[in-house]
Amino acid sequence: MTNTGKRHTARYFPGQHDLAGDARLYSDVFQRNAPPIIATLSQYLHGQSGTVLEIGAGTGQHAAAFALAFPSLTWLASDPFPEHLASIHAWRRQLLRDDRVPLELDAARDWGTDPEIRSQGPLTAIYAGNVTHIAPWAVTEGLLVGAGRCLAPGGKVFLYGPFRRGTEFFGEGNRSFDTDLRADNPDWGLRDIDHLEAVARPHGLALEDRHDMPANNHILVFGRVQ
Repeated sequence: MTNTGKRHTARYFPGQHDLAGDARLYSDVFQRNAPPIIATLSQYLHGQSGTVLEIGAGTGQHAAAFALAFPSLTWLASDPFPEHLASIHAWRRQLLRDDRVPLELDAARDWGTDPEIRSQGPLTAIYAGNVTHIAPWAVTEGLLVGAGRCLAPGGKVFLYGPFRRGTEFFGEGNRSFDTDLRADNPDWGLRDIDHLEAVARPHGLALEDRHDMPANNHILVFGRVQ
C-alpha cells in the first residue's frame, strides 16, 4: 500500500494503476495469497449457489478471482472507499466482462438492514480478507453482528489475515507487525481468536475451523448455527 507517513494504511491510492490507465489498483500480495485462499474456500464453496458478500474488497483483484473460481455463486464485493469501489468495478470488467457495480458498505454501521443486501436473500457466505487487523474493532464487531442477521442457516463467515491467540502470536514477525499497527493506529492490531469466538457466539456463529495459510496468516471459518 502507498506510504502516507505511517508504516501501514488501510487504503490503496492512484499510482498503483496498470499501464492501461484505468482505475485498477494493485495489492503486492495478491499473487501469493489468492491461490491458497481459493483452495481453502473451495472446501466450503465448491458447487454452492447463492450470494457471497465480500467486505473490504480493497483493490478488487481477489473479488474478481473469486468470482472466476466460483461461477455458481454471486460474488458481491463491497468497500467503503470510492477509489477502491472504482478499482473493484474495473477489475470485474477486465477479468469477467461483467459490469456489476460493487456495494458501498461500512461494516461498522448497521449494514445487516441494508435493502440491497436484504434483497439478495440469506447469504451463503461472507468473506473478509486482511480487514480485521487494519480497521477499528467496530468494523470486526459490525461484521459479525451483520453476519448473524444475514447468513443463511449453515452459512459461513471466512476471516483471512494474521491473528493471535491471547497474548501468543503465530511467529515473532506477527508480534512485530501488531506493535507497528498499534503504533500507527491504536484501534488497529491483530485480533485474538478466542475473543472473536466469544463475540460471534451471541450472534449465532460458532468457530468451526482454522486453516494455516502462507506468511503466518490464517483463515477462520465461522458457521451459522442451524
